Amino acid sequence: QVQLVESGGGLVQPGGSLRLSCAASGNSFSIATMGWYRQAPGKPREFVANIVSTGHTNYADSVKGRFTISRDNAKNTVDLQMNSLKPEDTAVYYCNGYWPGNRYDYWGQGTQVTVSS
Repeated sequence: QVQLVESGGGLVQPGGSLRLSCAASGNSFSIATMGWYRQAPGKPREFVANIVSTGHTNYADSVKGRFTISRDNAKNTVDLQMNSLKPEDTAVYYCNGYWPGNRYDYWGQGTQVTVSS
């Protein structure tokens, strides 16, 4: 059973930066596709970024050039560096992991990011 635990959320002013981290339990982290999603109040959960086992990354258009996803397979962690934050980035951010061959993917409990002056 995989557990994903996020950390690093908080309150930041517009234009500021935050770094989110997600730690995964279990084995075979290196083969998983890891990602970040977010959900703002009253809105559906949306894709932010992911990184596959080869290191290839994908980003939502709304965060391209501002956010960077990275992984450390030795530590079983995936990070999301968020720069030039905007009020519209305010949301609960969720870590997601998918292991090939599994029927389901896994979610963390979420961490709140609030961008406000």
